[in-house]
Amino acid sequence: MTQTIAKSQIPAALQGAIHTKLFIDGKFVDAESGETMATLNPHDNSVIAQVAMAGHADVDLAVKAAHKAFPAWSRMQAADRGRILLKLADLIEANGEELARLESLDTGHPLRDCRMLDVPRTAGCFRYFGGMADKFQGETIPVDAGFLNYTLREPLGVVGQVVPWNFPLMFTSWKMAPALAAGNTIVLKPAEITPLTTLKIAELMREAGMPAGVVNILPGLGHVAGQYIAEHSDIAKIAFTGSTATGKRIVQASAGNLKKVQLELGGKGANIVFEDANLIAAVNGAAWAIFHNQGQACIAGSRLVLHENIADAFLEKFILLANSIRLGNPLDPDTEMGPLTSAMHRDRVLSYVEVAKAEGGEVLAGGVSPGGDLANGCYVRPTIVRVKSHKDRVAQEEVFGPFVTVLTFKTDAEALEIANGTEYGLGSGLWTSNLQRAHLFAREIRSGMVWINSYKRVNPGSPFGGTGQSGYGREMGFDAMREYTQVKSVWVNIDAQIKPHYPR
Repeated sequence: MTQTIAKSQIPAALQGAIHTKLFIDGKFVDAESGETMATLNPHDNSVIAQVAMAGHADVDLAVKAAHKAFPAWSRMQAADRGRILLKLADLIEANGEELARLESLDTGHPLRDCRMLDVPRTAGCFRYFGGMADKFQGETIPVDAGFLNYTLREPLGVVGQVVPWNFPLMFTSWKMAPALAAGNTIVLKPAEITPLTTLKIAELMREAGMPAGVVNILPGLGHVAGQYIAEHSDIAKIAFTGSTATGKRIVQASAGNLKKVQLELGGKGANIVFEDANLIAAVNGAAWAIFHNQGQACIAGSRLVLHENIADAFLEKFILLANSIRLGNPLDPDTEMGPLTSAMHRDRVLSYVEVAKAEGGEVLAGGVSPGGDLANGCYVRPTIVRVKSHKDRVAQEEVFGPFVTVLTFKTDAEALEIANGTEYGLGSGLWTSNLQRAHLFAREIRSGMVWINSYKRVNPGSPFGGTGQSGYGREMGFDAMREYTQVKSVWVNIDAQIKPHYPR
């Protein structure tokens, strides 16, 4: 077994904050096999720590603990469940700097983004669903005379959840908060390459008073622990965020016991800029849409669709802005763009530059890794590629990096055709001062979310999810609570006089 890295090699501000064991039944424990896996700092590919790697036996133990905890947790007064989530939100804020540094170290997110976005959004999500716990209710339905008919919204039981590596802290809250508020217990697998902040959340949950077994966290490989969670007969639901290809395998694995499945998958977001758009706002919004978090977002605006009359003026400003973005160590507060989260992914993103060139595309900016002090890291410069057709591979396949394709259009009909010309349907944006056009496109674009004169806005109260190859089901809002509950219809005969069906 590989030894855990020495504490002295961990940044001083984070010594004592890093958990490397599985979290099962309220305790941090080693994997049954004793196996570990390295989590790396993408800035220089150095090892941060060796983290326990869950196998089938660990999943079984976690599911057993979650089953044992379910009756008491599901029957707990909803307001009391909510108070624990509200306490957790407070603790996340109190430990915000530590969480931000840990997320930055493990993922490559710029520290300033972790401070301003990731941590506040995580606390906000737990706080939102903590407040919702006692406000989610059934209905009374008018039926036949003499009968009372009402519905109960009941938790599903033990739910399995798989969190991706691009926003591990934030997505941990997106997955856990509604499931817990609804009364479910959880077996969650963080991404194998970014488990550290999720394990820190486990510590804070324990401090907030979460009963043992309600939440279990199992770092491990997707094709081992993740696959077994999807297959497990005692897990009632699997909620997965990640690639479309893996999502399809999750569906196949879950078919054996017909568990409920919720999928938030890939995207290829169109970001349309019309002739009448506020150009400065659109340029800044488009840069945020694709370069925030190094483009590693399923909702990234990775397809710029520009009206031909403003394309040159837009690109002049956009290229200048892209080339000015400050790359560097994500723990430096001045860094605006950090590394991609792994060397393997960096190489994959760069391979699409060659694909674009082979298809006749023109690289307008980036397309390379920086050298110098950043040469050992997983960095890619902001990349802008003008493509020949919306059917080109780089305009169809999810690159998942700071890589944006550029297309032009003449008419609204052509813009809509391009926007709807992929198998994905997660997020899309448009920039225009024409109110009628804005609402028309919002209706006609095949996408789970549409942003008008903005991009990539999220809120715990607003449903998040896609259509087509982008998956099904919704995170956030009341829709998320529905995803984690099932409806029971109750009929009560108050004073109905029912005639015998078989009179004698």
